[in-house]
Amino acid sequence: MSENFPKHIAIIPDGNRRWARRKNLKPWDGHYEGAKRFEELVDLAFDKGVKSISFWGSSVDNLTKRPLKEKMALLDIYEKYFQKLIKNKRIFADQVKINIIGRWQKQFPERLIKLLREGIEKTKQHSRFKLNFLLAYNGDDDLIEATKKIIGKKISTEKVNNKVIQENLLSAEIPTIDLIIRTGVEGDPHNSAGFLMWQTQNSQFYFTEDQFPDFTAEKFKIALDDFAQRSRRLGG
Repeated sequence: MSENFPKHIAIIPDGNRRWARRKNLKPWDGHYEGAKRFEELVDLAFDKGVKSISFWGSSVDNLTKRPLKEKMALLDIYEKYFQKLIKNKRIFADQVKINIIGRWQKQFPERLIKLLREGIEKTKQHSRFKLNFLLAYNGDDDLIEATKKIIGKKISTEKVNNKVIQENLLSAEIPTIDLIIRTGVEGDPHNSAGFLMWQTQNSQFYFTEDQFPDFTAEKFKIALDDFAQRSRRLGG
């Protein structure tokens, strides 16, 4: 494997609703199509040797400010996808550990919470690959929660270091990210809601105008090739 190959990729899948609107479909049709695309990308990533892939499924705002029908569609997608995932032989053959980060246990219905916990429990001993889902997640909330935990533990300021902060994050299980792919960018390439601020200090970004349902495996390969050609200074 190339030395300049991403070990950890994060995907911000923008454009599902715009894709659906362009085709005169309902917003949730775009989410369903995006879920299919995600399965394809995960398989390719692990085949290529990516050790960890993180997917921002929803922010807190996605679940509290969007119309009820769209919210229900998102929850339905999560349920159907995880039902398939925990029965997927590859998850067990390839020792893929499932992590789920965010406020999902407060935002989701009990049936879905039980299903997600099952996925976490069944794969908790796996160590070859990581598949991280950010559900009802905001990066600013992540750091605020870590601060509250540190204060609550009465850790002295002299002892607060990188390790202490990392251990108290909601996203403590997520390793440093090499490459962030954001789809659906239309003239305004940016991060949003403080996405995994702690893990993205030296991340490279790949922006594409392709809306997520159009971001195929072939386009994913282009993003990987683009990363391989970059010179990373890592803050130097």
